[in-house]
Amino acid sequence: MSISVAIITFNEQHNLARTLAAIKPIADEIVVVDSNSTDGTRSIARDFKARIFKEDFKGHIAQKNSALDKCTMDWILAIDADEVVDKTLASAIREAVKQEGFDGFKISRKSIYLGKTINYMWQPDIHLRLVRRAATPSWGGYDPHDKLFITSGSGKIGKLNGILQHYSYRNLNDHWNKTVKYAHISAESYAKMGRRFRLYKLLFSPLFAFLKNYIFRGGFIDGIRGVFAASSQIVSIFLKYAFLWEIEHRKKQHHSKKERR
Repeated sequence: MSISVAIITFNEQHNLARTLAAIKPIADEIVVVDSNSTDGTRSIARDFKARIFKEDFKGHIAQKNSALDKCTMDWILAIDADEVVDKTLASAIREAVKQEGFDGFKISRKSIYLGKTINYMWQPDIHLRLVRRAATPSWGGYDPHDKLFITSGSGKIGKLNGILQHYSYRNLNDHWNKTVKYAHISAESYAKMGRRFRLYKLLFSPLFAFLKNYIFRGGFIDGIRGVFAASSQIVSIFLKYAFLWEIEHRKKQHHSKKERR
């Protein structure tokens, strides 16, 4: 059975070669939807014989669905440009697509953070990523926290051995910049879905997330990296609700100005 790999990119030259080198032995087709990168991203994709499509960024979900739509093989492996299939996972994928009766397979992901694998923070991190194209896969959820679903077929899902290595942050500066960026995107998504700001969420949700991940899930075992990761969750969730308040406050101000006219 043939495999398409679907990836979206924007200025990913520091990640993409590593990602494509790992999946090239199992990919019959590589589809890259690029959001007008200004670095060497598309050049790297061409080196790996990818089918490249330049499109304005429409949001994580819409962009990833666009990549799915362009895949032509029997199976689709949907990964990010900063994710690397390890050798065990690559072998498992080859065997999985030979099996009958399954419409998809979940994959475990672990972050490579500041040069070391994180084993407790951000865990468990298991996602549906390998899907049969005939099962009509589609990305849903909310930006930037997208989730892959299958919408037809038997719905039978398996789980693969191996790890999807996630090189999500180049350094602490990159981590904190993305923390702020994704918190703002999440707030905008909440506002579009009609979710309202609540003060108790701003005050208590960050603390709950810290206790759940750093204490109860053993993030402290990851050492100083666990401290950094857990602290970023506090900031991320606090900012998400703070930005949501700001969005609602701006709307109220706008409505008040219109009423005074």
